[in-house]
Amino acid sequence: MGPLRVAVIGGGPGGLYAAALLKRLDPRRDITVWERNAPDDTFGFGVVLSDETLGGIEHADPVVHAALQAEFVRWDDIDVVHRGTRHTSGGHGFAALGRRRLLEILHERCRHLGVNLRFRSQAPPAADLARDHDLVVAADGVHSATREAHADAFRPRVEEHRCRYIWLAADFAFDAFRFETAETEHGVMQLHGYPYTGGDSTVIVEMREEVWRAAGFDALDAPESVERCAKIFTEALGGRALRSNNSAWTAFRTVVNEKWSHGNIVLVGDSAHTAHFSIGSGTKLAVEDALALAACLQEQPTTAEALAAYEAERRPVVASTQRAARASLEWFENIGLYLDQPARQFAFNLLTRSRRVTHDNLRLRDPRFTEAVERDFGCPPGTPPMFTPLRLRDLTLRNRVVVSPMDMYSARAGVPGDFHLVHLGARALGGAGLVMTEMVCVSPEGRITPGCGGLYTPEQAAAWRRITEFAHTQAPGTAVGVQLGHSGRKGSTKLMWEGIDEPLAEGNWPLVAASPLPYKPGSQTPRELTRDELADVREQFTSAALRAFDAGFDLLELHCAHGYLLSGFLSPLSNQRTDAYGGSLVNRLRFPLEVFDAVRDVWPGDRPMTVRISATDWADGGTDANDAVEIARAFAAHGADAIDVSTGQVVADEKPAYGRSYQVPFADRIRNETGIPVISVGAISSWDDVNSLILAGRTDLCALARPHLYDPHWTLHAAAEQGYAGPGVAWPKPYEAGSRPPQTGRLDAPRPRLTLGG
Repeated sequence: MGPLRVAVIGGGPGGLYAAALLKRLDPRRDITVWERNAPDDTFGFGVVLSDETLGGIEHADPVVHAALQAEFVRWDDIDVVHRGTRHTSGGHGFAALGRRRLLEILHERCRHLGVNLRFRSQAPPAADLARDHDLVVAADGVHSATREAHADAFRPRVEEHRCRYIWLAADFAFDAFRFETAETEHGVMQLHGYPYTGGDSTVIVEMREEVWRAAGFDALDAPESVERCAKIFTEALGGRALRSNNSAWTAFRTVVNEKWSHGNIVLVGDSAHTAHFSIGSGTKLAVEDALALAACLQEQPTTAEALAAYEAERRPVVASTQRAARASLEWFENIGLYLDQPARQFAFNLLTRSRRVTHDNLRLRDPRFTEAVERDFGCPPGTPPMFTPLRLRDLTLRNRVVVSPMDMYSARAGVPGDFHLVHLGARALGGAGLVMTEMVCVSPEGRITPGCGGLYTPEQAAAWRRITEFAHTQAPGTAVGVQLGHSGRKGSTKLMWEGIDEPLAEGNWPLVAASPLPYKPGSQTPRELTRDELADVREQFTSAALRAFDAGFDLLELHCAHGYLLSGFLSPLSNQRTDAYGGSLVNRLRFPLEVFDAVRDVWPGDRPMTVRISATDWADGGTDANDAVEIARAFAAHGADAIDVSTGQVVADEKPAYGRSYQVPFADRIRNETGIPVISVGAISSWDDVNSLILAGRTDLCALARPHLYDPHWTLHAAAEQGYAGPGVAWPKPYEAGSRPPQTGRLDAPRPRLTLGG
């Protein structure tokens, strides 16, 4: 039967639409909506809805859909104005209407269906309503009193971000979605604008908190702020004024809840989750929540099962949207990093900021614009960005794909064998521009496990030469790089599949580190390195580098990430020394830089050196993104040719924010704040992502690990799938017959044209 008495707290789009759907699905229901404001009170102006959301509305309630369709203004273009230059990208497809009109449509529908609407009425506490209602829908927004009253059950996390923004309107209609920057004496400000009627536009003005204060907005009243914004963006507005509707400067807050229901109380819309306005998803998410909640209540036998099904259905969708929204939000927070990009690349970067619009997607929407960005970047005709070359010193990589270092734990006494030949040889044949070894250890005591490869004996060097010679002979044009490292406090552990980071049951060797701190409870406690021992370790690295040259490697990477020895010096969580090698970041950098300098001195000057760092420890008090910029800057000043930007694995209690391309923003910031070439890693899994990141100027190279385990010929297949056969990739002669995807079955069967009734 489902809930018959329903209370809805909050008369925004999510609450109203939930009420209308629930009443339509079962007219017996007694549904009341409490809204503390008047019917025509609203604090925004325009609302943008996607075709996907509209499709759900059409299926669930054709009456509401028809009313919305009659009101929409539609457009396809996005204008990006950067330093006086406007670039337009088309094919995007937007539909918007006034927020007030949306509420009127939903009011009318609720009244027609018999929903009781109580305006200017503060809802009773959700706990009180829950006692005499079957269901309480809390749609009371970002500042939800319901959520706060039951915080112990919902377990919310609310994060306030670094920009201030104000929601305004203009009495004319932009002819596109417009993004524009203003570089003022106080800092960068940005305008987001779009039409919502034939004669009105939403205008959002946004800037970093420090810019907002420096410009004096914190001392202005609302009318003064509105007037000031109009003057700053007078060209975009054509000299017209802006207007307010109880508008105030605010900072965006991201809301995440561990649970969305508590007993018969359920959260929808902004009370459950928020997504930054720059991807236009607040109302969209609320309406989709209402659709899913109503459907689950219809499909499930009990309210409890329905609420569980609703959360299970919506949570992954919302999490994906929030990841995209965070990427977009952070892009605008850091917009100053990109201002020196060419205008068209800046526009492409903006359009792809959330990763929902990608290079391939944009080629379908607006091929002319995308081809122009590619020409500006230097892509030869018909060449995807990932297949453009990159020069590091005298080494030219024929494409931007790197096989990321992956520990195989399959060496014997540090000697790579047939497994490594096949593993690395297959990836070299697979077309990547650069194939990296696993972390190759500089001493027996510097191994992570008994199965780790080394470069501390002539036998090991000869075995590595066998691999580089195979790659250079059988896959000419492929570069092979070696990553040198020392395990530090994370050594003497089992093979990964026997127990990652677990100490060996027997045969342990003593560990050394910056400080005598075990990696985790139960780990071996390392010995703190003395000055003389630091010199010995430095010598181990230079000896290994000389052997790496003899082994024929084209590039050398120094491993200063993931909590291994050199990383352990960089992080304040693992370095608690009181001498010249501990304390300030300058001191913590001292030994890694000494090792880098020593290796650079013996590594040939025409061959590049890169450094892998952990750009954040994902832990309070550890290395953060600001430190990472300074660490990268220091290594570049000492001659590093690129920074390989990873994160984490420094402390066992880290809390990473996993997601698609989740480590790229750290590399992006380093590249665009310092000008140092970067290698991006971390859940980059598609060639479309690689093209997007490179063309946007967020990275120079993309390193992929798991995709190359899944498909050793990942790069060749990426070329084939894009119809590319240029110099940026080469199929080995014996494999050329496989350069086209094989047929998968008959595709030309005639389609049925008639349906005959029985």
